[in-house]
Amino acid sequence: MSRKNTPRISFIGFGEAGQAIASGLREGGIEQIAAWDILFPDAGGAKLKGAAEKAGVRIANSAADAVAESDIVIAAVTAASSLEAARSVEPHLKNNPYYLDINSVSPGRKQDTEKLLGGKVRYVDIAVIAPIHPLRHKTPLLVAGPHADGVGPLLDELEMKFSIVPGGTGKAAAIKMIRSVMIKGLEALTLECFLAASRADLLEEVTKSLKNNYPTLDWTQIADYNIERMASHGERRAAEMEESAITLRELGLEPLMVESTVKRQREMGALGKNESVRATLDGGRADMLKAITAAAPKKH
Repeated sequence: MSRKNTPRISFIGFGEAGQAIASGLREGGIEQIAAWDILFPDAGGAKLKGAAEKAGVRIANSAADAVAESDIVIAAVTAASSLEAARSVEPHLKNNPYYLDINSVSPGRKQDTEKLLGGKVRYVDIAVIAPIHPLRHKTPLLVAGPHADGVGPLLDELEMKFSIVPGGTGKAAAIKMIRSVMIKGLEALTLECFLAASRADLLEEVTKSLKNNYPTLDWTQIADYNIERMASHGERRAAEMEESAITLRELGLEPLMVESTVKRQREMGALGKNESVRATLDGGRADMLKAITAAAPKKH
């Protein structure tokens, strides 16, 4: 593919999202990509560094090393670490790069990050609004902020798929945080409903009954998908829902349902680390639910 630009890109945070986007960009012809993750120096960072090597991404020695001479910095860390990540690179930024903040945090956190970085970057509020696999760097994005229009042509050239959200920084984040109330909340309700049905030995009967109210939905498929997602990513989803709770409070709304979703997502994320649960994640809801029941702490 011919390009007018060959931007130098760095990733701060190299978990699932960073790895997926970086590997897609590399396969799309972007050669100069560096990555830094705070886990790199630890034993737990070996897997992340292995993913970088496999993708052809340079493993940086520090946050400063990663962003040196970057044209685009992509921040892809855990929700709780987004401000810390910005602080780690702020003294080392040069030449006014684009700073693509794809972290799942509240609008207020995005605005605080933009303020922290000041005039050193062209800050862009970005929300990832679909699973990062299989599309990787082509996963749909929402883009907002004063530099949204400016970064658009560059994102186009990188074959990234996006829609610009009118308004200032935080508008893309607000859409993601508010929609997560429904998406992650529905996951939690799905688990709770079908886990109860399984324990009552009424799994098929409850599934059939749901069709009476929602005839167009395939509840077996929904349960398979939602329970697996929670088992695989519940802890990360819980952190995101804490940001949704902050978002609702910023809007003057008490996040009653969201706070319960946080608890259920975090609980399932912990159970999902159990090998007996992990072994069932490709086996469908019945097997998963039995394994979850067996692994769950007994209530007295």
